[in-house]
Amino acid sequence: MKNKATESDFFLRVYDVVRQIPDRRVCSYGAIAAHLGMPRSARMVGWAMNAAHSKPDVPAHRVVNRNGMLTGKHHFGGPRVMQQLLENEGHQIENDQILNFKNSFWDPSNPV
Repeated sequence: MKNKATESDFFLRVYDVVRQIPDRRVCSYGAIAAHLGMPRSARMVGWAMNAAHSKPDVPAHRVVNRNGMLTGKHHFGGPRVMQQLLENEGHQIENDQILNFKNSFWDPSNPV
């Protein structure tokens, strides 16, 4: 089991990556984990995102699952808040999934 200091450091590294996601783009939990050298830690990225809602400078709404699903939507204070934030940035969402996800995807390991 990891200690709190290690998890905290990991969370801070996750937040640094999430802050780099450009407007109108999204990233996945797994891509962030892989970028941080921990490809099997997508779930830990999710935990970091769950804890990010008290940090207004971390755009947690831009992190979705590998298929573009809004899996973290219940952590935003309302069932449609995450969707609304993404739609405000120009994303189209149907049935909790970002349409044209591949075109919106931002890869932190290849940010070009």
